[in-house]
Amino acid sequence: MDAMAKTSTTTQGLRAAIERSGYYPALVAEAVEAAVGGEPVRSYLVHQETTFDQNEVRRHVTVLVLTDTRFLVSHTDEQAADSTSPTPYATTSTESVKIGRISSVVVSRVVANPEKYTPGTLPREVVLTVGWGAVSRLDLEPAACGDPNCDADHGYTGSSTADDLSLRVSEAGDGPETVREALAFAQAVSEATATATADSAR
Repeated sequence: MDAMAKTSTTTQGLRAAIERSGYYPALVAEAVEAAVGGEPVRSYLVHQETTFDQNEVRRHVTVLVLTDTRFLVSHTDEQAADSTSPTPYATTSTESVKIGRISSVVVSRVVANPEKYTPGTLPREVVLTVGWGAVSRLDLEPAACGDPNCDADHGYTGSSTADDLSLRVSEAGDGPETVREALAFAQAVSEATATATADSAR
């Protein structure tokens, strides 16, 4: 399959995945396709999640798209009628990040019975965290010295973690195919950032 045919197939697959989610597909697809523009789609991940907010059930969908130059995040939420709107409504946002700006790609895997693990077995759960510097989480704690009797103020110590996007999928909640797709997408993003870093170093 040549590059153009593969790109067409990937783009069609993205549209089909959005339609399969059943979550306002016309709205979501229009927002994603406008953000992608004319760029080829290299990889994608569509994830729908249902949350419970007091007595309300809310759904939202996240669509992640990797092109040759950008990492795109689209998020759509539905809202109940409120003081600003007499009818239920949905909000859709898209963010476009240059691949070269991505500073970290973290893939956390949860594996059952690790002593019996065999290569290729799907994790029970996958958390994909991508950071590009827009949002950072700062964890601080009081600093201490090695003297257990010391009561001096040593200030604080901590760590800063890029946390722009965090997406969790599980085999129980989303199915094995979604877990497999999340791993494939994470690998594609990691490879794209590695290539971008190598190109910038030349």
